[in-house]
Amino acid sequence: MSSAKKVALVVGAKGVIGGNLIDHLIELGDWDIIGLSRRGGATTDRLRHISVDLLDKDDVTQKLAGLSDVTHIFYAAYQDRPTWAELVAPNLAMLVNVVEAIELVAPNLAHVSLMQGYKVYGAHLGPFKTPARETDANHMPPEFNIDQQAFLEQRQQGKSWSWSALRPSVVVGFGLGNPMNLAMVIAIYAAMSKELGLPLRFPGKPGAYHSLLEMTDAGLLARATVWAATDPRCANQAFNINNGDLFRWSEMWPKIARFFDLEVAPPLPMSLNTIMADKEPLWTAMVEKHGLAPHAYQDVSAWGFGDFVFSWDYDFFADGTKARRLGFHEFVDTEAMFMSVFEDFRRRRIIP
Repeated sequence: MSSAKKVALVVGAKGVIGGNLIDHLIELGDWDIIGLSRRGGATTDRLRHISVDLLDKDDVTQKLAGLSDVTHIFYAAYQDRPTWAELVAPNLAMLVNVVEAIELVAPNLAHVSLMQGYKVYGAHLGPFKTPARETDANHMPPEFNIDQQAFLEQRQQGKSWSWSALRPSVVVGFGLGNPMNLAMVIAIYAAMSKELGLPLRFPGKPGAYHSLLEMTDAGLLARATVWAATDPRCANQAFNINNGDLFRWSEMWPKIARFFDLEVAPPLPMSLNTIMADKEPLWTAMVEKHGLAPHAYQDVSAWGFGDFVFSWDYDFFADGTKARRLGFHEFVDTEAMFMSVFEDFRRRRIIP
């Protein structure tokens, strides 16, 4: 890879965030890109994939030993665990392993970009202060996002590279086999409702249907991530990144139903993780009937994450004006975002 170009190491290349970031970097034209993931991938002129176990320090050190041209680390990897406390060790270790390995071999490292979220504000724990701001105090641990940022802050002292932390809301975009893909949850749930001749019911808590919330388009997030990583004004800071508008499911849900040509029935609290557990045969039949791409049921279902998001019976949004004050002025209409992503799923033959 040419050392004259910026060289991006995208950690978590197969996720919704990492995949859309890679697409954006390719479009920009002045980046060489290396993607890290467990699955690996096909190499092209501008992109090569490396399959690596980020939790295995030796594997990381060995696989990354030749990456002396890397100038920017974009960290968007995540491993799920059953409890908040159990999330800390693996998710911190993966970041540490990557940064330490690249620092050893890449003398021109300029920036480390960390993907976070509103967990920093305790949004996952219950009603939190809204709008959340980057200056808000941390909450009682455990919280791996906070520990990851603390590691970068400490590690960066006296170094020539800088860091940034991006804090999106729920990220919406294309990505398969991802445990946090809300758009896929809604699309598969709606498609199955239609297949069964059912109306589209909101399955979350009653209060969640009327709470104010926001989303973050994956493409918007990619553009903001590169901006924060390359604008010197953003060095060593965190930024909330959101679409710029607010909505309630009570308003959005009928619009989603219309896209799928479905009626809306009154909300009914039900665990998607429970009621969708037996739906693999239905999915298999739908794939054959509608000529869909042959994706396994587990790759298109993230029901636990759907239950998580639909349980927020409190307002869920943050102040995004800090990024705007420093020059990032993009926004996305959330309704249009959902419809565009659903159309993309249809083009890819993921849903009928």
